[in-house]
Amino acid sequence: MAEADLDVVIRQNARQQYKNLVAAAKKRRDKYLKLAGSAKDAEAKTRYRHIAKNAMLQGTAAAKRLQLAADNAADSYARSMRNAMTTVPAAKPAKKSAKTKVKKKTG
Repeated sequence: MAEADLDVVIRQNARQQYKNLVAAAKKRRDKYLKLAGSAKDAEAKTRYRHIAKNAMLQGTAAAKRLQLAADNAADSYARSMRNAMTTVPAAKPAKKSAKTKVKKKTG
């Protein structure tokens, strides 16, 4: 497999986490809707439906924040790599190959 860019990996991981988070929110919503369906009185039904709605809203909001943070991180990484490729470091001056000789004084 060819070497993958880190920004692509970040986006793939975020996409997978987004899907998992939304699936968990839907599962939680379905749980509360099932409880609402089996509730005996109208107050309990509306309370469970309200909880289900809020669970889905909070889950999707968290997933969107996660996706946005991952996109920002991936964009930042890609931008810094592009800048690093265009910026050429200054060349260091070549070292002299001839060694200087030290004369000893006799005396």
